[in-house]
Amino acid sequence: MLKKIVLLFASVCFLIPAYAQEKPDILFINVDDLNDWVGVLGGHPQAQTPNIDALAARGMLFTNAHTPAAACLPARTALLFGMSPFNSGVYTQLGDWRNNPTFADKLSLPRYFRENDYLTLGSGKLFHAHTYVASAFGGQQDVNAWDAYFPSLERQMPDEIYPPTPARQNAAGGGISTGHFDFAPTITTPEAMADGQVATWISQQLVAARTGPRFISAGIFRPHLPWYAPKEYFDMYPVEDIVLPEYLDNDLDDVPEAYNALNFGIEPNTDSSTMAWVLERGIRKWQEAVQGYLASVSFADAMVGKMIDALDDSGQTDNTIIVLWSDHGFHLGEKDMWGKMTLWDETTRVPFIVVAPGITTPGSVSDEVVSTQSIYATLAELAGLDRPEWVDGSSLVPLLENPDMEWDDVAITTYGDYGNWSVRGDNHRYIIYSDGEEELYDNAIDPNEYINLINDPRYASIKEELAGRIPPAETHMTAVGGIDELQQIQNNQ
Repeated sequence: MLKKIVLLFASVCFLIPAYAQEKPDILFINVDDLNDWVGVLGGHPQAQTPNIDALAARGMLFTNAHTPAAACLPARTALLFGMSPFNSGVYTQLGDWRNNPTFADKLSLPRYFRENDYLTLGSGKLFHAHTYVASAFGGQQDVNAWDAYFPSLERQMPDEIYPPTPARQNAAGGGISTGHFDFAPTITTPEAMADGQVATWISQQLVAARTGPRFISAGIFRPHLPWYAPKEYFDMYPVEDIVLPEYLDNDLDDVPEAYNALNFGIEPNTDSSTMAWVLERGIRKWQEAVQGYLASVSFADAMVGKMIDALDDSGQTDNTIIVLWSDHGFHLGEKDMWGKMTLWDETTRVPFIVVAPGITTPGSVSDEVVSTQSIYATLAELAGLDRPEWVDGSSLVPLLENPDMEWDDVAITTYGDYGNWSVRGDNHRYIIYSDGEEELYDNAIDPNEYINLINDPRYASIKEELAGRIPPAETHMTAVGGIDELQQIQNNQ
């Protein structure tokens, strides 16, 4: 008897007595810092993502999806509480929702499902966290949202494996080149990496005995910096064959100076920028960095595949809603930028896939502009639950049911100073900064956003239409907890 008890508690699976299930399971997969370099989105001609591509073939792929905020913390806070930055006041990388009275009576998405009789299980980065310092492994976890979490309720990020020290770049300079801008293969198995541990634990939960409706969240950290992945993924992309992203030397000539403040005041086209650091070392260094990102993307894709295989093995595929999303995109030299924190397409556009058995048509595609801000409202409706009154964003269920329907919506992205807005329509983007400077792009004919059309009279009505979609000023929440701190950080750079 004692041996049986020990074996029971040693199990890695979280089990409770099974009961009749009426609601669908939800598999909620986030891939951090993933831009459109995904096979089905065509963002890079060499990107190899067979598992994400196969997932898109199961349900609906949104080709024009955009984030509500241009960095990890505000994007995740917005999505996970269903509150756009202009409704919560969280615009930047500063602050902590747990200390913010705005969220005192609000339920995060996983807690909302737990309060509605779902078993909630998770692993990896969901709420803001990172691996730069040990204190950040826990991140801004909602400890009341989960029945079980790996590696623990207080810690989102498992231990990571790093390359040998001589292989690291140890980049110096400003911007993101402060020691985290690094790319090198690790000498280990995929399962030993932090994301491998996450994918393994989630896979074990997926095949565990049925326990009623479950909300299972998997946070895959790559391709977030630093770009470390097992060597086999680097080998997929020989560095001498790497195709660099499209680049225009004078791309920033028609862009207002206000954009400089978004990335902590580091001007992209100066000697303190990451781009300067890369170009100083030659085109091959740029290729090596792109190789690191692509390798990290393919590693993340393999982890997604591992979890989807486990779901299929569980026999519950037909009763499981799958959502795959990224918190924001990432520049790899375009517009002289390396990173996020811009209001341009390379930051705002993200992979977004929804598989809802019985609702989505396998292989369906929507080119309508949508925002991942809609995820909370959409999942509530798909699960047959009441939408909380504080949740904004349009439920995408009508579009999931009919991908050919007219969808009159825009995607609004913010970041930095209160008053910075990007409004993305189906074919155009309008940007206005807090100082009133503006940009306008025709994405249908200029997908790289090379030509700022703000002064072109032929586009005056389009500018007016998109500007009119910005919520009225009297409804905005000004910044909560951090703009003064942000200015101080910028002044100290």
